Amino acid sequence: MKTASSSEAAMSIIVNLDVMLARRKMRSRELAEIIGITEQNVSVLKSGKARGVRFETLEKICRALDCQPGDILEFRDEDD
Repeated sequence: MKTASSSEAAMSIIVNLDVMLARRKMRSRELAEIIGITEQNVSVLKSGKARGVRFETLEKICRALDCQPGDILEFRDEDD
């Protein structure tokens, strides 16, 4: 029986940063400037390809977008 490696497994954490940016009518570039990271790193976060996010960065995003971490991150059980 073949099992998927961790790099092949589907990610159960969904990043809804693009949704929150749209709701706040804010561009990625503006968010990047406010929170002090590159626009490329915002893009990596939005795409869900980031391997992690610092709590400090998450806090800055939440302050900038006036939201809660749960508005940005969502867990979907892939076993369902």
